[in-house]
Amino acid sequence: MKLLITGGCGFLGSNLAASALKAGVELMVFDNLSRVGSPQNLDWLRGQGQFTHVHGDIRNINDVTRTIRDFRPDAVFHVAGQVAMTTSIANPRLDFEINAMGSLNVLEAVRDHAPDAAVLYSSSNKVYGDLEYIAYQETDTRYIDPVHPNGLDETTPLEFQSPYGCSKGSADQYMQDFSRVYGLKTLVFRHSSMYGSRQFGTFDQGWIAWFCSQAIKQNQGLSNAPFTIAGNGKQVRDVLEATDMARLYFAGLKHIDRAKGQVLNVGGGMANSLSLLELFTLLEELTGTPLRYDKTPARFSDQRIFVADLAKANALLDWAPQISARDGIAAAVRWAEEAGGTASRTR
Repeated sequence: MKLLITGGCGFLGSNLAASALKAGVELMVFDNLSRVGSPQNLDWLRGQGQFTHVHGDIRNINDVTRTIRDFRPDAVFHVAGQVAMTTSIANPRLDFEINAMGSLNVLEAVRDHAPDAAVLYSSSNKVYGDLEYIAYQETDTRYIDPVHPNGLDETTPLEFQSPYGCSKGSADQYMQDFSRVYGLKTLVFRHSSMYGSRQFGTFDQGWIAWFCSQAIKQNQGLSNAPFTIAGNGKQVRDVLEATDMARLYFAGLKHIDRAKGQVLNVGGGMANSLSLLELFTLLEELTGTPLRYDKTPARFSDQRIFVADLAKANALLDWAPQISARDGIAAAVRWAEEAGGTASRTR
């Protein structure tokens, strides 16, 4: 099989690429190396096996078309993207060009040059907006949604908010429509939060990696200043470890004939949900150091709680997470320690 991974040197992409190399797949990685940590991930991947790296930009139709025309992949994992809400607000045109136009570039090139290829797309829970219509309840450590004890499913109404929500939502809808109109074998994953090795977290993206690094810095005495969190710390996400995430994509590929044209909410599920406060308690247990932090106002359009209902993914893909949040975050802390402080960056 010939697999193309766009954004293949980012967090998602590098983990998917490593899994592909282990499986003996003929691999092409497309990445412009602009993301923090991408050059390091490329160097690491070169030690995992043989593949081709294309230094291309997803915004450039010529780069995308030439790559797909020449390689003619059997499958595309389209995970290239602008991933920070704050960046989308600061530069909405850049966000649109990468997420929406870049995805259209991929779809058009596949339609013209590899129409039988499967296209699996990394969308976002942000297509559902801030979810403020949900009647939340508040405990000492988290928000809960008593109406949806297993999380939110794919019938949740779409409400694109923020430039990031609009750009990811537009691409999400194009993926579905190119399946309906042109018969492409597309599959959309509406991701909750993901974490694990090869994630170089920043202040505004990759929150688990970021907080793991802050905990390590405070534990090692490298930082005496408290870090900041947005909101009261009770906001909840379900977290999916990178190994389970890679299994998800290859399960989607395996079952693409029955899953094509579908959208799936994916994450760690309710059993692997954490609030920030609960994450901090876990990090304090793992590092043996009380964490010091200050609270700032909540971010625009931030969901108080999002947990993915995994029933549809379970049914269509025979997939479920296998790594618990505790075990996964313990491994993420170890990786951040081994990365020597390079696993986090300021903006």
